[in-house]
Order: sequence, then structure tokens, then C-alpha cells
Amino acid sequence: MGLSLLARNSQLASTEEQLRILASTEACPPFETRLHTAGLHPLHATGITVFQINVGKLCNQTCRHCHVDAGPDRLEIMTRETAELCIQALAWTDIPTVDITGGAPELNPNFRWLVEQATSLGRHVMDRCNLSVLLLPSQADLAEFLARHRVEVVASLPYFRPSQTDAQRGDGVFEKSIRALQLLNRLGYGTEDSGLLLNLVHNPVGAFLPPKQEAIEAQFRRELSRHHGVVFNRLYTITNMPISRFLEFLVESGNYEGYMERLANAFNPATAAGVMCRYTISIGWDGTLYDCDFNQMLDLPVGHKAPRHIRNFDPVQLQTRRIVTGNHCYGCTAGSGSSCGGSLT
Repeated sequence: MGLSLLARNSQLASTEEQLRILASTEACPPFETRLHTAGLHPLHATGITVFQINVGKLCNQTCRHCHVDAGPDRLEIMTRETAELCIQALAWTDIPTVDITGGAPELNPNFRWLVEQATSLGRHVMDRCNLSVLLLPSQADLAEFLARHRVEVVASLPYFRPSQTDAQRGDGVFEKSIRALQLLNRLGYGTEDSGLLLNLVHNPVGAFLPPKQEAIEAQFRRELSRHHGVVFNRLYTITNMPISRFLEFLVESGNYEGYMERLANAFNPATAAGVMCRYTISIGWDGTLYDCDFNQMLDLPVGHKAPRHIRNFDPVQLQTRRIVTGNHCYGCTAGSGSSCGGSLT
């Protein structure tokens, strides 16, 4: 079994080929079979409490595990027109949380406008931050902007030691991440009773499932405080999804079948019942609607006659829609589960 490598820029194998590989694996039964056994097929949304906006693939980093295939050369960027459609749709609802992601979402010229509009509607805003973006000269006042608008920062930090982090994210990224965390701490982020939430995200370096969230959180808290004086609120563990750059790594390294088997063997019906797609709607940079950010990266928009673009947003239809699933979904249901908010059990 082969996987086409980069044909241009940082573009990986087509989504069609990724889906073919995922569907043809011999390491696990179809994900829908497991859902049926668990009494959950077909999977439906249970409402919408998270309005996730992916503003594009432009990023100042090129991380090996990135399921978005983001980087400095990516041109997919949400326009102001689409951003306005997002805010119009949000205003028609009482969805409490707006989750802004990318790429490095802060590099989108409409990022700050989206934050201002969403907070003016009384919604809680989360920023999926890679930390190093806070140190860019063009973003010198970004941390203060986030604090002023009480934006929750969800910051990716693969590990509390430089070697593992730099291996995944690039040389020197750990040191930049620590400087950014210290900057956020000086503004009150991560400190008790400040109301400024700073949550970290850990994902494994390699073809492994993440450790127990509580255990690794305690290690992060101890090591970051002891060596760098950094504090934070929570740590989330996220399973590396077998798509995009990570799928390429799995195939090239000969770990693909073993990793898929590991995910399938760890399928947990309790996590399947609470997967994030059941309470999230994900909006792509071009306004297309998806059940989750992972489906978005595989070009799997919402299906089963649900409206597919933000201009046709219908909360009544979407909050009970049937979810589009596939074998990549094993990544969210293995062990303690995985979501944008960490483990599920």
C-alpha cells in the first residue's frame, strides 16, 4: 500500500487517496460497524454548543503532525465576507462558545474582528494558539488584545521538554513557546481567579496513544513551574489523527496498520457517545459546514441533506443532523477518547 507524497508546495496526498487508504485498511473493521455494535449507528448530533471557525491554513510553523497541513505558504484564508456570514449565523443562535482555529488563526486579517464581534454577542471565545505567533513583530500587541477581550487561549505544547517539542514543531519552537507562555502569565493568564483561561494541548510524538490526561497534566504542571515558572489552568490530551501529514508519517515509517489496529482495539463505546461532532459545527475557511475539523480536512462536509454552507445556516436542521463518519473517527474514540477539549472519559 502506498501513499502519494508531496506533489507541490506542502500539499499532501489528495483527500480522495487518504480516504481510500483509511477505508481499505485491514487493521480494523469499518468504524460504522463498531458504532452499530455500540447501539450508536447512525450517529446524530445532540445540539450545537460549539461554533468552530477555521479561518484558514496560513501558519508561521510547519508541524510534522499537523492534520490541517498548515504552513507559511498556504493561501486558503477566510475572507471578510465569509467571516461576516459566520457572525450573522452565530447571532441567530444562542450557541455559547466560539472556537477559532487555523492554521495560526491570528494571522488571518479578520481574526480580531471575529473576536470583537463574537464577544459583543456575549459569546465565550477560544483561540487555538501555537504560542510562537505571539512573538511575531506583527503581533506585538496580540497577547494584550486577547486578555482585553477575555479570550480563552488553548495553546499547543507537545511536551514539557525541548527535544520532543522541537522534533514535532521545528528547532527552537519550545523556547519560543515558553517565552510566549511567560508573556501570557504576566498578563494574568493561567493564574487563579484572573478569569483568563490558559489551557495547554499535548499530543504524542510518534505513533502512540496519549497517556492518561490527569497524569500527564500533573507532570506538565510540575516541570513547567519548576524550570520555567509557567502556570496554566488545564492540560488536554489529543490523539494524533491518521490524516494529512501524520498519515504520511505512518505510511512512510511502516506504522500505519499497527497504529490503526491500536486505535480500533482501544475503541470505547462511552467515548463514542460523547464525541465532539455531536455538539460542534465546524465552518471551513470558505464557509463550508462540517461535523468536525477532522472531517473538514478530509473534505467530508455535513451530509444527509443538511445545509452545507454558512450562507444557508439552519440551526434547527443542523442540531439534529446525522454525522458523517469514517475510519479516521477511531482516533476520537480510542481509550479515554479525544476531542478539542481533551479526553472524553
